[in-house]
Formats: sequence, C-alpha cells, structure tokens
Amino acid sequence: MHQRKSKKVLIYFFLLILVSSIGNKSINNLKLNKIQEIIISGLNENDNQKLLNEIQNLSIDNIFSINKSEILKLINANSLIETYEVFKKYPSTINIKVVKTNFFAKINNEGKIFLIGSNGKLTLNKSDYSELPYIFGKPNINEFLKFKKIIDKSKFSYTQIKDLYFFPSNRWDLKLKDDTLLKLPNKFTYETLDYLYEFLENYKGESFNIVDARIKNQIILNE
Repeated sequence: MHQRKSKKVLIYFFLLILVSSIGNKSINNLKLNKIQEIIISGLNENDNQKLLNEIQNLSIDNIFSINKSEILKLINANSLIETYEVFKKYPSTINIKVVKTNFFAKINNEGKIFLIGSNGKLTLNKSDYSELPYIFGKPNINEFLKFKKIIDKSKFSYTQIKDLYFFPSNRWDLKLKDDTLLKLPNKFTYETLDYLYEFLENYKGESFNIVDARIKNQIILNE
C-alpha cells in the first residue's frame, strides 16, 4: 500500500514539473502588442496631427504601459479642447475623441490677440474670427464667462454685440453692432438687460449713441 502511494506521489510530481515548464515557456514567449494606431478626432486635421505628435513623443511601448496621467496632461494643456474621452481598443489602438471649445471673444494679452474659449482658456488667434466681439480692458476670464451667461439669459442675442468694455471697477459696457453703447451698472442682472432691450424695441428706428443705465430705474440718453 505504501509503495502504491509513493508511485502516485511520484507521478503527480512529474506532472507538476511538466505543467510548470509549459507555463514558464508560454510566459517567456509572451510579447505584448505594441501600439499600432492612435486615432484623434474632433479638431481640424492640423490640430489633430499636432496633438498626435505630442502623444507619440511619450514613447508608448504597448497598451499596458500607457502613462495615463501624461496623456491627460497633454490633452488638458491644449486650449482648443473643451471635453474629451480616451478609449483603449485592445490589443493595440488608442482612440481619443475630443470636443472643440467654442470661442466667445477676442482680447489683447501682452500685445497679442487671443481668443477666449468656453473652457476658460486663451488661444492665440491665428484665423479669421472677425465676427467675435472684442474685449477692451483686462477682465478675469471666469468673470467674463459669467457675464456672457447673463447676456445669454437676457433677451439680447450675443450676436448683437460688437465690443465689450471692462473697467477696473468691475463694470461693463456693451457696444451693439448698430454702434449703440449700453452703459451698465456695477451690479446688474439679466433683468437689467431685458429692461434695456425693451426700451430699445419701444424706440426702434431712433438713433442713440449712448444708453446709460448706471443709475437705478433711470435711463439717460445721448443721441
């Protein structure tokens, strides 16, 4: 009986060695697929290619060795991108889908003209965005975005605006495309703009150079 058990143990031992050898050989021969393709969509061809080149410079070997934080750092630093999604498509593809930011205005920053994006970032103006209003002054970008939300909530259309003027007192003026200048109080709401909109509608056809609403419940005109 003891001899029979010894034979069984010996057989199991040789089987274990055989299985281990096969397993180790398989692991040693395992090669992770290198990244074959990185697909970026959402920007124009040149901007997609620029971002692709930056990511490829990270020298990604395979889909398991991706340093996600480094890729996200590059994407987040891109002022053209509003939102994005990164997908790993096994075994060897990365798919990056981005949504481009919307540009709301132009502003001078250290002697250069930049575009203000809905993502709160500045992009150097290299194209024709003549339809966008120009901001005079140096507002905080987030304050401007809040201001735009108030305009969007009012009866005015943002497309009616030609220029925006920001003052150190945190006050804004708006120049419409018909060259009417609207002087706004320091503290205003969309109701303030609605009041001015309705006033201009009631006097449609009249020509006003300045409509001054800085004093509460008063409108002072300069024709």
